[in-house]
Amino acid sequence: MKKLCILAVVMLCVSLHAMAQQGKNDPLRKLQMAEFAISKLYVDPVDEDKLVEEAIIRMLAQLDPHSTYTNAEETREMNEPLKGNFEGIGVQFQMIEDSLFVIQPVSGGPSEKVGILAGDRIVAVNDTAIAGVKMTTDEIVKRLRGPKGSKVRLTIVRRGVDEGLHFTVVRDKIPIHSLDAAYMLQPGIGYIRINRFASTSHQEFAEALARLQKEGVKDLVLDLQGNGGGYLNVAIDLANEFLGQMQLIVYTEGRAAKRSEFFSKGSGKFRKGRLVVLVDEYSASASEIVTGAIQDWDRGVVVGRRTFGKGLVQRPIDLPDGSMIRLTISRYYTPSGRCIQKPYSKSEGDDMLTKYHSDLANRFSHGELIHADSIHFADSLKMLTMRLNRTVYGGGGIMPDFFVPLDTARYTTYHRKVSLKGVINRCVTHYIEQHRKELQRKYKRFADFDRKFEVGEEMLADLKVMAEADKITCTEEEWQRTLPQLTVQLKALTARDLWDMNEYYQVMNSTNSSVQQAIKVLTEGVYEKVLAY
Repeated sequence: MKKLCILAVVMLCVSLHAMAQQGKNDPLRKLQMAEFAISKLYVDPVDEDKLVEEAIIRMLAQLDPHSTYTNAEETREMNEPLKGNFEGIGVQFQMIEDSLFVIQPVSGGPSEKVGILAGDRIVAVNDTAIAGVKMTTDEIVKRLRGPKGSKVRLTIVRRGVDEGLHFTVVRDKIPIHSLDAAYMLQPGIGYIRINRFASTSHQEFAEALARLQKEGVKDLVLDLQGNGGGYLNVAIDLANEFLGQMQLIVYTEGRAAKRSEFFSKGSGKFRKGRLVVLVDEYSASASEIVTGAIQDWDRGVVVGRRTFGKGLVQRPIDLPDGSMIRLTISRYYTPSGRCIQKPYSKSEGDDMLTKYHSDLANRFSHGELIHADSIHFADSLKMLTMRLNRTVYGGGGIMPDFFVPLDTARYTTYHRKVSLKGVINRCVTHYIEQHRKELQRKYKRFADFDRKFEVGEEMLADLKVMAEADKITCTEEEWQRTLPQLTVQLKALTARDLWDMNEYYQVMNSTNSSVQQAIKVLTEGVYEKVLAY
């Protein structure tokens, strides 16, 4: 037996030697030999799949901050929001006090069809309790989701009904909307907010724009604050809505990838009205492509803070087990030739990702998010816009035409704590649960709610009690400083639970500095001064 083991090792060594001779200077052969040797000769059993995954991850980490590997489950979860739908029961929910609270059933979705209502609490799924058992939100979601056509049995606790209710829901495709809000800010000024560039985003935008045009929109505020990007083709389709025929939107170029140019078709539905784009430090990738094209062609003005600076193009490479490599193959450039990607250094090795992702914190500490004069660009980064020869700068991200500082005094320490602990959401949920029918009877239309509803002492006292239960307290002085923004947020969340996200943003935007600056730009003659032809 001992001789057989020695013989096997010798034969493996011979095989390794033969592999080495076949390609002495071949890096791929070297990698194969290392994996082969470890899997066959290492003293203890090894997980080959994990070894290979770790090798891939380490290789990609040496390249750039956006070349990544995801396993099969991560790949599915990553792609789902961009596909525009998932398969499930169709409810907006929130975890409140160890049970799943239904904020709203999706209109026309499977839950609404069987009679599940806003305010219901789902306490069991297929006779397995999910309330009061310390089950994670991810675990609960996995139980609720499933293939289209499959059935799930839900046990519901409803206010005013003594015993539990049982519903059998047939799962279906549930749309995921990427357009949060579309409404008239003022007569003639429309507002559309897009949270990501998903497969349905352009269609959602087109439908919202058509609706606003019927309401008399002449000028448009396009809100891309916090929009982390998505599909390139959707960004191109959206930019096309604003540009003339054969205007360059973006081009890509890389070592192995030849220059590719993307032009507008001139078929857009908003090519003439005044346009303001809102961005911030979390606007990235596809949102930067749209913003850069609009700014470079002097088609509109940009309001907010310098964007993230994500201008590397990833090609998805599907692997046999459902996992995926997203490999950077080129860079994005705006029509004037600005590279959107912010700098990163490969020489920093393992520190590259850490330093890259600490960029926003560095911007804050250096004052860039608060003071416009803290931002400095080298003359070598200066570019000119395509029509008016206005000065714009490369070097990473899109710098707005009108800077709006981050309001660091807007949220007190107390406000941040009650937000992070979920106290604000729980407070609104409890209030809605107590007063839903009364509110629905009193406010038939959102316009009436927006004009008349005020956050009262009952809700504020309830919030204080919940906060104290979580050991969050404040002085009277801090409470008074907290109240202005806190009451706006409480009102907005109440509107969301009674209507939807559209109404939530109508309330929140009343104090959003960038939205208010956009209104000033359009109503005080500032727009024409910037884009004077």
